[in-house]
Amino acid sequence: MARTGDAAHPGPPYVPDLHVRLRAELGRIDEQLRALLDAMDRLQGLLDAVVAISREVELPAVLHRIVTTAMDLVGSRYGALGVLDRSGDHLERFIAVGLSEQEHAALARTGFPRGLGVLGHLIRHPDPLRVDSIPDHPSSVGFPPGHPRLRTLLGVAITVRGEIYGDLYLSERRDGRPFDVHDENVVVALAGAAGIAIENVRLFEQVRVGAEEFQRLLLPTLPDLHPFTASAVYRPAAEPSHVGGDWYDAIRLPGNVVAVVIGDVVGHDLQAAAAMASTRNMLRALLFERGGDLGTVLTQLDRTVQAITDNPVTTTTLARIEPSGPGWRLSWSSAGHVPPLLIAPGRRAEYLFAEPGLPLGVDSEQPRPEHSRSMPPNATVVFFTDGLIEDPARPIDASLDELTETATSYAALPLPEFVRALADHHPSDGHDDMAVLALRTPPA
Repeated sequence: MARTGDAAHPGPPYVPDLHVRLRAELGRIDEQLRALLDAMDRLQGLLDAVVAISREVELPAVLHRIVTTAMDLVGSRYGALGVLDRSGDHLERFIAVGLSEQEHAALARTGFPRGLGVLGHLIRHPDPLRVDSIPDHPSSVGFPPGHPRLRTLLGVAITVRGEIYGDLYLSERRDGRPFDVHDENVVVALAGAAGIAIENVRLFEQVRVGAEEFQRLLLPTLPDLHPFTASAVYRPAAEPSHVGGDWYDAIRLPGNVVAVVIGDVVGHDLQAAAAMASTRNMLRALLFERGGDLGTVLTQLDRTVQAITDNPVTTTTLARIEPSGPGWRLSWSSAGHVPPLLIAPGRRAEYLFAEPGLPLGVDSEQPRPEHSRSMPPNATVVFFTDGLIEDPARPIDASLDELTETATSYAALPLPEFVRALADHHPSDGHDDMAVLALRTPPA
């Protein structure tokens, strides 16, 4: 007799099939999760790349960073960026990354690519280009001697203000696979950010050049200071910034007397530049009107500045060089400024350390001492701002010692070359603008 439940309940024949379907579904979900995580990693990498590119402030550094960042995003062994000339038909600059020193040396004789072959194809057809086999591409013309034999290519155009600026080339994924659509998408996105970064650097450069020119127009051209010789140099900060507050001046007074001033207004903006110009002009007027005691001149300058302006704190050194017997006498008064450096023939170079006095804009009632010492014939006194020696990573004494050595080694040069040498070989970190004025007494 049959069991009544056997026909209605045939047992579990569908359970294994359910397990298979469940495993397949879990596998599909796992793949989707992996793809999602990979997309998130790519997005985070792209965001990090955009931030890194935007931090660069020099065009060569930006272009190099674009190439290396693209290589990191897709895992390629080689990368390059070709910058087009004004006509848009040829490359005027080519940045290549990934080549060995031997490959660089071998290709140095051939120069950078002339926009032929597959590279030229991307110039003429600026749509994204993925090539799985470069030798088989219709536009391929082969590689120059010494060039690595490449197989795959991913090329993307970079546009700036709607115009093609250049092309980004990537080759040979490190995993050996050809570039895929995900690689293309992330590099296209990077190229968009790269165009913005390039344009920003161009604007920074325009601002920097304009600010530099404006700063130089505010500074005087040194007059004929016969019988003395003098020369000055101004250098802006290494990083893009607005105009600064460093200045210098020299004025010839009656009786073979010369007044020299060096100063630094706190700040790096138009207010600092305007304060510098007004302070310099007021000091000139006081020198012509009063002359005499330097401390008194600085005190009157301090009171005038505080009474009629809202200028920020300013450091300065005011000096006078005048005949004294067979040589000369240097007198100076400082308002919180770094001391001058005196280089005399046959003597060790020395800083003229003395009581500095307070900077302008702090307390105009405090006395301003004046100091003096003799200067022999053919001696050089160097006035400079702290941008020449400041480096937060090292003690100020070490920078002063290095400046002494540099000044001593170049002391025999004509003054224009001498001040340029000091500005070129300064011990500072370059993050502040700097001014140098050197004056030399005549030979015996």
